[in-house]
Amino acid sequence: MAQVFPTKSNLMAQQKSQSLANLGFDLMDRKRNILVREMMTLIDRAAVIQDQIAEAYAEAYQALQLANVTLGVVAQFAHTVPVETGLSLDWRSVMGVELPIVKLKESAGQNLYYGLDATNSQLDDAYQKFNKVKRLTVELAEVESSVYRLAMAIQKTQKRANALSNIMIPQFDKTIKYITDVLEEKEREDFSRLKVIKAQKDKAEQADS
Repeated sequence: MAQVFPTKSNLMAQQKSQSLANLGFDLMDRKRNILVREMMTLIDRAAVIQDQIAEAYAEAYQALQLANVTLGVVAQFAHTVPVETGLSLDWRSVMGVELPIVKLKESAGQNLYYGLDATNSQLDDAYQKFNKVKRLTVELAEVESSVYRLAMAIQKTQKRANALSNIMIPQFDKTIKYITDVLEEKEREDFSRLKVIKAQKDKAEQADS
């Protein structure tokens, strides 16, 4: 920060800037804490979903093996299932951080696209279990993307808070102290000068009388 000329107006300006910097730090610190709490909640949620996905995958592959045993290779039936188009993306804001909301239509994956005459309930079970995996994957994608965005926002907020706390505010403190010291010294000099002038005036008046 450039040296500021020591005047009362500059002192008031520096004190105002210091107050704003302290307020900014408090807001940044509050924002960071809220974002950290939100991220930790989502991390816990992600851990639960990952466990659910692992279990769902195990069940789905077991069901697929059973379908293969009873029907032979079922790859030809997989080609009848259309590409998923039921995803929608929206956003929610947490302290100015945009977090995704990914949704899968309720009806998506509920219809059977292959003929029932050439299949059996084991294939239906595998199909439904893999749809469960798909729904959980969509949910996990939303959560993990939100965690990443929150982590980036926390890092940025922390950098700004550190800049205020470690650079800007100490500079304002130093400048305010410098101006205050100079003004106080000037006041002492003015006071001493006035005392000398008054003493000389009193001496002159006594001499005249």
